[in-house]
Amino acid sequence: MTVALASDHVGLPLKRAILAHLEERGVACRDFGTNSDARCDYPQFALPAAKAVADGEYTCGILCCGTGIGMSIAANKVAGIRCTACSDGYSAALSRAHNNANMLALGSRVVGTGLALQIVDLFLDTPYEGGRHERRLEQICEIERSGGSAAQKGD
Repeated sequence: MTVALASDHVGLPLKRAILAHLEERGVACRDFGTNSDARCDYPQFALPAAKAVADGEYTCGILCCGTGIGMSIAANKVAGIRCTACSDGYSAALSRAHNNANMLALGSRVVGTGLALQIVDLFLDTPYEGGRHERRLEQICEIERSGGSAAQKGD
């Protein structure tokens, strides 16, 4: 497993804690920045990390900002990315098991470091279930392939 990491200035301390935690677990990581506490814009760091995940260079990615929401929105603009902003372990596990999420966004103003590391572990350790979820995931991929203009199909 390989993990792409990125943050803005607000998420930097949390990203550093996650990076240390992943290194302890023996997980290979790349930090896409920022590495400064100077004010910056999160899309400029979310984008290269998301592209690296979408291109298959990394298994998944973890993004940190104030709430996790901005980073997740930016990452989800990259084709092939399914980024989820989570503040609890249950949502993180189900985002992997049911939605095959490949990026996790965390808010440093929302979760403490201890909870964030638990969420990270659940996200990384939960496999995608496939099966009944595959049909829905394919529908999401079709929306993406069609540029958001996929026809709605009833049950």
